[in-house]
Amino acid sequence: MKKEHTENSDQEKEGLNHSENIESNVENPNTENDENQEELDTLSTEDDMSETVEESWEAKFLEMQDRYLRLHAEFDNFRKRTNKERIEIVATANAGILKELIPILDDFERATTFNDTATEIQSVKEGFSLIHNKYKGILESKGLKPMASKGEVFDSELHEAIANIPAESEDMKGKIIDDVEKGYTLHDKVVRFAKVVVGQ
Repeated sequence: MKKEHTENSDQEKEGLNHSENIESNVENPNTENDENQEELDTLSTEDDMSETVEESWEAKFLEMQDRYLRLHAEFDNFRKRTNKERIEIVATANAGILKELIPILDDFERATTFNDTATEIQSVKEGFSLIHNKYKGILESKGLKPMASKGEVFDSELHEAIANIPAESEDMKGKIIDDVEKGYTLHDKVVRFAKVVVGQ
């Protein structure tokens, strides 16, 4: 009897376990569905985030492109403006010195008119000497200076030899004997080479 009772209780336990398994299996589909839904929600959230990131990058790209185009346009306008200003500066750069040279032109015109009726050569010489000194003074005030070449050692950086002649003495060999055309410097920079005759 005891044996049968034990077997019955074992069977009842198995029956209960079996029914619990069935119940858990019935409950598990819902759990799996919940898990699947959570995964879908996670994937959906990730997709939304990736779309948001892409939109953010696209907005940044468009903003940077707009800034680049504006900067390029501003630089182009600046370049055109500075080129125009440079052309104007070059065109009017000589205005100052030309304005100072106009009185010299007036002096020459007066001297030419006076020379038509002049009888004394000395007054003509004095007039031209005054005009020359005035003209030379204006040029020197602007930094233009004549080179002193005669008797100096020939220097290809300053002089242009147009002829070589035998030197009168040994100490004149390689030196400038005659200054055919004066050289000039502007603020110590050569603007015209002196044309010279060099002794051999």
